[in-house]
Amino acid sequence: MDTSNGTTHFLPFKELKGECCIFKKDENSLNLKEEIILNNNNGIYKNNYNKISREKERFGSDKEEKLPVPSVPSEEMLNTYMNGGDANKQIYKLVLTGGPCGGKTTGQERLATFFEGLGWKVFTVPEAASILLRGRTRFQEFTPEQAYQFQKDLLLTILQLEQVYFNQAKMIKGQNVLIICDRGALDPSAYMEKVMWTKLLKEIGKDVFDLRDNRYNQIVHVVTAADGAEQYYTCLNNKARTESMEEAILVDRKTREAWIGHQCLSIVDNSDCQNFNDKIMKLIRVVSERIGISFDRLAKHSKKRKWLISKIDETKFLANNYEEFDVVHVYLQSISNNQVRIRSRCQNNRTTYSLTTRRYFGPDGIRLPEPVETRKQLSCREYDYYFEMRDKSRAVVYKKRRCFTYGNVYFHLDIYVHPLPPACIGSPIILETYTTHLIGDPTPSLPNFLEVVREITGEPGYSMFNMTSSTPPTTNNIS
Repeated sequence: MDTSNGTTHFLPFKELKGECCIFKKDENSLNLKEEIILNNNNGIYKNNYNKISREKERFGSDKEEKLPVPSVPSEEMLNTYMNGGDANKQIYKLVLTGGPCGGKTTGQERLATFFEGLGWKVFTVPEAASILLRGRTRFQEFTPEQAYQFQKDLLLTILQLEQVYFNQAKMIKGQNVLIICDRGALDPSAYMEKVMWTKLLKEIGKDVFDLRDNRYNQIVHVVTAADGAEQYYTCLNNKARTESMEEAILVDRKTREAWIGHQCLSIVDNSDCQNFNDKIMKLIRVVSERIGISFDRLAKHSKKRKWLISKIDETKFLANNYEEFDVVHVYLQSISNNQVRIRSRCQNNRTTYSLTTRRYFGPDGIRLPEPVETRKQLSCREYDYYFEMRDKSRAVVYKKRRCFTYGNVYFHLDIYVHPLPPACIGSPIILETYTTHLIGDPTPSLPNFLEVVREITGEPGYSMFNMTSSTPPTTNNIS
């Protein structure tokens, strides 16, 4: 449904319950086509929302259509939309990537065992490169033409292998499904020059945006043992592995950079790990917490930490590999004390949509020790549908989000832009990451091209939920 230009379109969600109603253009509807400019001490930031191009499937133009709409979204309704009408099912697509000898193989097996113990159906997609290289091919012997064709065939093989398991997952009824991909569609780019990678994608009719943003729920990069756990680095357990430690670190970093910009990139490094089992438990934690599963056995949880930034050294920042997106957050009405919001995330006129639920209470009504946040991808039509359920008492949040790595840490830098929320303190620039280091700990090492004012983790005034309110911030709603 497009309410910004007065047209209405029917959204055929057969599973929805509730009274039918007729939607007309709302004079207060959000208009994303205005150019938004922010002037501050760091320069001028523009929100190019007028360039957002959202492909829509048209169901009519001039006629008013009826749409069954419950007053507010429920958890059951959200699950139903995402899983083909099955409210009791979640399909979670995970990529395990990283440098040589990082622990992917063991991690994949331990993850599968862990989630199977929870009653999930688990599919493990084999690493396509290992399959092909076991056929007596040697990359070192390829001519440039052979190498290019191999990478092209490798990517096509990855996509087809994954599709087999994606199709099977859709056919599972009444059971959550975890699909663990041993490397993903962007991994081959780490072994190619950018111009050749771009050419390859064009030839097969794909682009980075689709492969990165629309295909997987989470990317977990497992850092090579050559970087921080040198005593464990070996080539003996994988015949296809031939890299020295220096080469392994280089490949590790190139592989990590290939995924910069994904909305959920988690880095599992070797720090804070006394042994290999600690690293595997860290891997299980970052996946289970993202899905919304928490157990005492997974203690030592990764926490979100935030810092207020006063200045950006753009010259140094430009020297760092990063991806930038235009982001819009809209909070929805909620039938409980939970927070529900939708998000659009645009880059180069391509947009993805998601829905985030932040739960403060368990099914028994008892307040959780810590909130649990889960995210689901949405289609454009689903986003438009949920937008009609927005909480009109709250402001819409606009950001420029930069995604980058510094050391072994994946950061988001959010530059808030006009129109700023009413309860917003100034024109904030906020750096955030997930880390196992405790609040106040001087680690992780923060980027040297950012001027940090202070850590603001847990400060109500910098909670996005509180910023959207017309009332002063409280201590009860911290994001």
